[in-house]
Amino acid sequence: MTTLKDSIEIKARPEEVFEWLLQRFIDKKAYQAWHPDHVDVRWIKGEPLQEGSIIYAEEYLHGELHKLKFIITKLVPNRVIEYRPLFPLSIFAPGNAFLVEPKGENGCIFTATGSFRAGPLFRKLAKNRIEATKQHMKEEGENLKKALEKGED
Repeated sequence: MTTLKDSIEIKARPEEVFEWLLQRFIDKKAYQAWHPDHVDVRWIKGEPLQEGSIIYAEEYLHGELHKLKFIITKLVPNRVIEYRPLFPLSIFAPGNAFLVEPKGENGCIFTATGSFRAGPLFRKLAKNRIEATKQHMKEEGENLKKALEKGED
């Protein structure tokens, strides 16, 4: 199993981070503003950020448009959002998460993770895709930090 992970410290309370993320996942324009590779987002089953709800997203990764469906598998308000792609992608990518850990009175650490069932051959063949995904995760964290620390919605 290969797990990609990116963490960034943000001068914002965990509640602010969660509220900001919720806006990205319910408003297409806000989702697009989060990262230039984001194209579309909408909930196709259930309520936003509720366990069992399904979200549809389109985004460019490694130069290719991906149309993805994810199910929210665990939600701990202001702390954890775990989600996994639906079949057939779930065979190769069993889970992702956004984690928010408090740090001090008005700060937190935001961490994004993505796991892949990948042996050495896959990692070698997909090196560019893995690197592009890591870069995308890093940019999402940096963009979240910039927006919250500047007080942007």
